[in-house]
Amino acid sequence: MRHTCLFFHAHPDDEALLTAGTMAGLARRGHRVVLVLATAGERGLTSTALRDSGLAGVRRAEAHASARILGCARVAFLGYADSGHVGTPAAPAPGGAQPFATADVGEAAGRLAALLTEEHADLLTVYDPAGGYGHPDHVQVHRVGYRAAQLAGTPVVLEATVDRTLLLRGLRAASWVHRFPPQFDRDSFRQAYGARADITHRIPVKRYWRAKRASLAAHLSQAQGGDSERTLAALGRLPGPAFRQVLGTEWYIQRGLPAGPVLRDPLATLAGTAPTAARR
Repeated sequence: MRHTCLFFHAHPDDEALLTAGTMAGLARRGHRVVLVLATAGERGLTSTALRDSGLAGVRRAEAHASARILGCARVAFLGYADSGHVGTPAAPAPGGAQPFATADVGEAAGRLAALLTEEHADLLTVYDPAGGYGHPDHVQVHRVGYRAAQLAGTPVVLEATVDRTLLLRGLRAASWVHRFPPQFDRDSFRQAYGARADITHRIPVKRYWRAKRASLAAHLSQAQGGDSERTLAALGRLPGPAFRQVLGTEWYIQRGLPAGPVLRDPLATLAGTAPTAARR
């Protein structure tokens, strides 16, 4: 059975980091994959030259390029302004667009629900309640996504996240070979993303590593800028075997599922789809 899966993200490049392998896998299995972005990510860190040339347009083009690589059938933007990074004030965009983090949840959910209804979506992805690492736009994706799913009657909502246990182990290991900038607080990740006990879906995506890597590379504007090396640039330089190991799994939480085996198929709980389980 063909399903429609709508992946809701805050900014261009979020899909590449968190859900690209799942998206590519679903598209190659013949399902309709739709990417919806709350903002154009116009306040992302980048080079001065790119910012002066109009970052919103650049990042929209990058999102479309990433979506083509992943096999998406459609890309849509909700039209909100990027709220900026954690700790920065959310100010109206030059064109008057409302920052997503301060938008009315009901109004934003209505926009998303209209897309869910139009697409007859069977599955929606959002973020965990903490918004991963706490970005205000990511937290708002969680709120707006759940409200929209209620309005549209979308049967399955998955929270895209990262296994916090593995993340902390990886950061600890990386600190032995990489000098993090002084402002980087590794301990702040102790409450970030998802607790292992909450994760319900562990999706193996190693076979789609080339698509995921190309999706990351499509967001060239986010590989430069800022005071330290960007995550996308560091990940992009990993050799193939290391890339598959580090980014070969994607994690999701489906609220309301009983405790038990972790599922390996994002569609496993939809009617007519046999669950595929993996050991925790």
